[in-house]
Amino acid sequence: MGSRKCGGCLSCLLIPLALWSIIVNILLYFPNGQTSYASSNKLTNYVWYFEGICFSGIMMLIVTTVLLVLENNNNYKCCQSENCSKKYVTLLSIIFSSLGIAFSGYCLVISALGLVQGPYCRTLDGWEYAFEGTAGRGLQVIICLIRVVMQLSKILCGSYSVIFQPGII
Repeated sequence: MGSRKCGGCLSCLLIPLALWSIIVNILLYFPNGQTSYASSNKLTNYVWYFEGICFSGIMMLIVTTVLLVLENNNNYKCCQSENCSKKYVTLLSIIFSSLGIAFSGYCLVISALGLVQGPYCRTLDGWEYAFEGTAGRGLQVIICLIRVVMQLSKILCGSYSVIFQPGII
């Protein structure tokens, strides 16, 4: 019972994240609120991969909708026995969760490549990727990765009882 509620909450969290991803990716096409950058082809190459709109946005909304339907207690019976239906629903949940990992992973890879390449900027020499030769030495990425690892270790090692709460399962 507790794991079902936790799964439903996690799936519901994907909806605002997907919407946020769509909004942020659309804003990348209009730096400083101007359309002139897009029309004069002065946007970074990786913006045109639509990772935030398509994969981390629309595709993730589809995955979230399917997961929420699967987590509903009123699932359709697909087999003769209830046990078979639960196994089928679990298999579908694993498949769609894996698709969610793939879509968000694609977004992560494209975003990381964009960070490595750096922004397309106007310099003294004209428009160029000013930080392209730095091989992606971004301090922010390192700090964020360290924080993610620290928080995951707290959750998985038991400092926080977020995933499993004794007595509820």
